[in-house]
Amino acid sequence: MKYQNGLKRVVDIIGAIFLLVLFFPLALLISILIKIDSKGPIFADVPERIGENGKKFKMYKFRSMINNAHYALRTDPRFKKLYEEYKKSSYKLLKDPRVTLVGKFIRRHSIDEIPQLLNVLKGEMSLVGPRAYYPDELENQLSKYPHTKKLVSSVLSVKPGITGLWQVTGRSEINFDKRIMIDASYVKNMCFLNDIKIIFLTPVIMISGRGAV
Repeated sequence: MKYQNGLKRVVDIIGAIFLLVLFFPLALLISILIKIDSKGPIFADVPERIGENGKKFKMYKFRSMINNAHYALRTDPRFKKLYEEYKKSSYKLLKDPRVTLVGKFIRRHSIDEIPQLLNVLKGEMSLVGPRAYYPDELENQLSKYPHTKKLVSSVLSVKPGITGLWQVTGRSEINFDKRIMIDASYVKNMCFLNDIKIIFLTPVIMISGRGAV
């Protein structure tokens, strides 16, 4: 727990500031392209996520879908079948008609997640950690995989991360039960060296786009 409450936070702050400076030109370019490509804000209007100890927070992401995509998926009759498919496939869609042209590129290479560095500075997220789930997603998946309840409790005991063990091993290609096992394993073995390994593996995954949707 010493690493989690001490050095890990120092690494998060220094790393987030460094990456914000490094990615600023790219972030500026992406912001312009998003505005040119489709109507709507630069940042995605997404529901709150569940963070450390079950506390909800607003995650910052570049908008990669049509405006109000998450609300439309859950309420628009046109997306009823898509929403059912979304829930059955562990809240991931291989072919999502809501994704914009620019969105396809930034999602494939995880560029849409750059703004989450602001969440790290605010102390809501870590550079490395488990996935941050939507409340309804977690409820649905726990109903589908009740045997994962203890694993979920473990995962929610720490801050979610921009990247993590499951992202560099399987990304969206694995279902919730396997994903939560990987994240729980990360929490159990959390240490500085493991975080550094994941951080250095992340750019490879971003460039290749492997497992992204």
